[in-house]
Amino acid sequence: MAEAKSSSGAMPLNKTKNKSQLWFDLKRDRYLYLLALPGLVFFLIFKYVPMWGVVIAFQNYSPYMGVFQSEWVGFEHFSAFFSNPDFLILFRNTMAINLMSLILFFPLPILLSLLLNEVRSEAYKRIVQSIVYMPHFLSWVIIAGLTFLLFAKGEGLVNHLLEEGGFERMDFLTNPSGFWFMLTVQTIWKEAGWGTIIFLAAIAGVDPQLYEAARMDGAGRIRQMWHVTLPAIRNVIVILLILRLGHMMDVGFEQVFLMYNGAVSEVAEVFDTYVYRIGIQQGQFSFSTAAGLFKSLVGLLLVVGANKLAKKMGEGGVY
Repeated sequence: MAEAKSSSGAMPLNKTKNKSQLWFDLKRDRYLYLLALPGLVFFLIFKYVPMWGVVIAFQNYSPYMGVFQSEWVGFEHFSAFFSNPDFLILFRNTMAINLMSLILFFPLPILLSLLLNEVRSEAYKRIVQSIVYMPHFLSWVIIAGLTFLLFAKGEGLVNHLLEEGGFERMDFLTNPSGFWFMLTVQTIWKEAGWGTIIFLAAIAGVDPQLYEAARMDGAGRIRQMWHVTLPAIRNVIVILLILRLGHMMDVGFEQVFLMYNGAVSEVAEVFDTYVYRIGIQQGQFSFSTAAGLFKSLVGLLLVVGANKLAKKMGEGGVY
């Protein structure tokens, strides 16, 4: 009985102690939490609060009747979306663009980081970093404008050079077979330099003694990169790869929308542009919400699956 009383009496004391410790930590680190507050408010307002809107995917939503009075139809819109002939085209285009980006774009920031890490002149290194970072700060409107100026068939600089060299002008912008590759090249030019920031930070944390030991064993720079640098940042690569898989159904509305034209519509229509065209332009809010919810659920499943696979292979996951 005495043991029971002591054990039952210990629970409120532990709770009180944990609560006091929590308030102590909050008071001690109040400035750190204050710095994090804008980010928390941003995610709360623009990420979590809008989640309430997914309920209209299960309704025949009418803006005049609102969420609470619109008719509930269950999975009717999902069934219509999956049976729509456009679904397979959207899925093909979205996955093809993302797979091409994953294969061609994802390794480039890693390679660029390894090369920048080998530059011994700090001044030259900063100049190169600044140059490769700058395209990230350009909007997709500017990127699309530069693409048209360079590759337009009539007035594009590249076609002018081809014509002066005795070659025929080429349809770069209206050629469906090259549309996915052009999007990937745009992404590489804009984001490859910016993607090196995290990898360079990870490389900076590698123990210099590992490089010294490798040099003593006769390893050159390439072997040092392969046997020291890459294994040291492998966990960072795996985490970023998992996060990238979560966006396999996201192509980026702005980029595709700006490069979209009638000649490439068969290969350019993706989930993002489809949701805009059906939901905003045609007013089918519930149907487009069902399409967007499907895209988000696939991304979530990919992240969870990739995270579990990474842990089974002995790597550290996202969570």
